[in-house]
Amino acid sequence: MLEYWKFKFNLHKARLLMTTQRMNFNNIDAASGSGASSCLSATALAQAYFVCPVEGRAKYCRRQERSERPSACALQYFALPGAAAGRQEEDVIVRIGVGVVESAELQCSASEAGPSYESLQSVFNTNSFRPTFNYSRPTSVNISFTIYAVLGVNEKTQILTTFLWLRLFWQHEFLTWTPAKCGSVEKISLPIEDIWTPDIIVYEFIDEDKSQRTPFVYVNHTGRVRYDKMLRVVSSCNLGIFNFPFDVQNCSLTFGSYMHTVRDVRLGLALPVEQILQNSLQYLETSGEWELLRIEGGPDILKFGIDEWDIITFWVVIRRRPVLYVVNLIIPSAFLMLIDILSFFLPPHSTDRASFKMTLLLGYTVFLLIMNDLLPSTANGTPLIGIYFSVCLALLVLSLLETVIITHVLHRGTLQNGSVPFWVRKFVLCFLAQLICYSDPNVNHDSTSSNNNVTVPPTNEDASSLPPPSPSHDKAGITETTKT
Repeated sequence: MLEYWKFKFNLHKARLLMTTQRMNFNNIDAASGSGASSCLSATALAQAYFVCPVEGRAKYCRRQERSERPSACALQYFALPGAAAGRQEEDVIVRIGVGVVESAELQCSASEAGPSYESLQSVFNTNSFRPTFNYSRPTSVNISFTIYAVLGVNEKTQILTTFLWLRLFWQHEFLTWTPAKCGSVEKISLPIEDIWTPDIIVYEFIDEDKSQRTPFVYVNHTGRVRYDKMLRVVSSCNLGIFNFPFDVQNCSLTFGSYMHTVRDVRLGLALPVEQILQNSLQYLETSGEWELLRIEGGPDILKFGIDEWDIITFWVVIRRRPVLYVVNLIIPSAFLMLIDILSFFLPPHSTDRASFKMTLLLGYTVFLLIMNDLLPSTANGTPLIGIYFSVCLALLVLSLLETVIITHVLHRGTLQNGSVPFWVRKFVLCFLAQLICYSDPNVNHDSTSSNNNVTVPPTNEDASSLPPPSPSHDKAGITETTKT
């Protein structure tokens, strides 16, 4: 009986207020539900109470607790219990329009600090939809990140592996409340699965994301959402290895939405690029052989067909630390080449000279085989250090060939008594000696003495200037002639 009188009271109250505050739903049919001229927001409907006449066709309804004017429409079903004690009316299903209210806020109960569970649950039910009151207005998403570690660079597969702390900000227009009415609570944490999140990805990503997932987000009273996540990025990068191991690599990280175009999601920087670089240098823990130099970047538009996507491209510039490769590759190779040069001071006729050079060449070949894993190899080109090793190997081969030729010449010289051909003597002692800055004092002395032994006939002027021969000189000359 009490339920019946409650129903009668609400019905009478609704009829009294129809004349002053009337919402005319013309021809709202319980089965088809068409022709609504005014509507309510999805968040407001969860907190509003509707009083409608229990009739087969509900034309007039009044919403209590809110008086905002709706601005857009959707459709929603509501059930109003009409069965009361002593009455046989069935529940009336009234289909009304759902509008968008620009200033919808979460409700807070007096005994609780923060938004109530009922008001939050009404927002969680709409987590599949972009949180905006006007779908013609895009959602702004701000991005910043910190490079925590450079895990590795694979030159053969052209892959850069980094570990990032990614931070996203966006506006959730349904998660707003007044701190004064909610126990001065200005920020709460919510499960990430229960609210809408932007589908921001790294376009260069080529592997499965194996990083740990963050289960919660922070939301303040203005609807600002902050989402921090750890991201292990395995991205493709065009690596240049010509200057290995003194190379500098420039790899890009492009952040953007995979599905939402510029009409739905707009991207921006949460921090300046200089601040992102300073944070990365401060918190960079693991870099291995790589050193972070700078970070550059800015927003851009990606066009594909008739659609456009808002993206932000960051250029991460890293430099290799060459100490490991200088100690393990360049210095040992230089020592082997120095020993090969010093081997020229060994006697040419010694048989140990050829065996020493062959051992040196074999050791250098083994050294290259062991160090092959440290050398990068790609289809783009050969690094400069690879050319250096090839030249060193070629010089060792030429040195061994020179030893073989000298040994052969010396062996033939012991079997034959013939003199060295003039062209060979000229080529070796003149051309090759000047080429290697070598001078033999014996050769110079022989050439000087041979020049001194040559008699130059006197000229007429010299003959006139000579004194006349003495008689004793003539007698001595006759005596020598007679003896002969």
